[in-house]
Amino acid sequence: MSDNKKILLFTDWYEPGFKAGGPIQSCKNIVNTLAGDYDFFIFTSDRDLGDTAPYSGIKTDQWIKLPNGAQVWYASPSFLKSSNIRKIISNVQPDMVYLNSMFSPGFSLLPLWILRSMHFSGRIILAPRGMLNTSAVSRKKWKKKIFLSLFSLSRMARKIVFHATDNQEKTDIQRYFKNTAQVYLIENIPNANTLWTARPKKRGDIKCVFVSRIHPIKNLLYAINVVKSLAGCTVQFDVYGAIEDDKYFQKCRESVSRANPHIQVNFKGPVANTHLFKVLEEYHLMFLPTQGENFGHVIFEALSCGCIVLISDKTPWSDVNESNAGWALPLTDNRNFAKKIKEVCDMDIAEFSEKSKAAFSYAKAYLGSMNLKGKYSSLFQTTE
Repeated sequence: MSDNKKILLFTDWYEPGFKAGGPIQSCKNIVNTLAGDYDFFIFTSDRDLGDTAPYSGIKTDQWIKLPNGAQVWYASPSFLKSSNIRKIISNVQPDMVYLNSMFSPGFSLLPLWILRSMHFSGRIILAPRGMLNTSAVSRKKWKKKIFLSLFSLSRMARKIVFHATDNQEKTDIQRYFKNTAQVYLIENIPNANTLWTARPKKRGDIKCVFVSRIHPIKNLLYAINVVKSLAGCTVQFDVYGAIEDDKYFQKCRESVSRANPHIQVNFKGPVANTHLFKVLEEYHLMFLPTQGENFGHVIFEALSCGCIVLISDKTPWSDVNESNAGWALPLTDNRNFAKKIKEVCDMDIAEFSEKSKAAFSYAKAYLGSMNLKGKYSSLFQTTE
């Protein structure tokens, strides 16, 4: 039997799921990086975001051992009961519990209250995953604010270590929990491409890509309207992502239907993470004017593929401006977004390749500067 400490990780989605994007990657990369040093038990849903059917070929409601030694429990909807989650906790007897969301009913809130009723003495680590930023809290804000008030009054925050992945998220946590919160700032462990790949580029043409959930917070409609305003260039704008908000998606489709012939917008559906690098290597520019990201895995992944990024200033990647790797702009200036797309469109192969290599170098330098395994080990080794 292993002498490693046991970490029970609750997350709505895990591999082979991919539609929820960054939170899946965040968990997977923590587990893959530290699997030899800790015993991970991952309790997750048996289906991907928005799916009505479980994953094909995966047994549910039992522990499944992965090649890296971690064990995953793919819970069916009928299994998500208080009594069953209590049994999971009792049987695993974890040293630490990691909650990969702030507001998930079945995979954060319910486990948290069960742990409280069990008088769990181990460390509880909660990663808000961007759910405390202003734009996220503003959606269904009264329910969230009532919960946050009750959470704060219950003093549960004093028993929890918060995992923030950037300075803004640390500020957001402290805004709601003030001095009672113990916050550790540790960046996400990203996926990275290892080689720069050349791609063709003709002056006057551009291939842009948007990769994210189709949800108002990701701002696809804003992106489409910016692209539609372009003149004097031929634009292919491909959209990859799971539809999380049907009404919002219909607004996006209606906007596309009114685009001029030189603007081609294609909805490609979700893309599996195993194929993402291959997809990104086909594009010149990643356009993601998101309303807020606590990390933004796909932004880093685009950079590591040599894809120039055009993003909002609501992410941790604002220094791409100084590194010649792209632009991070305020959302109040949609004309400037259009101007930057036109700038890339007007590049020839030599001009584009120089900026593409700068994007790749930026990602490589970022990864080389981080001691992420050491940082996560310190988070899990910290004792009260």
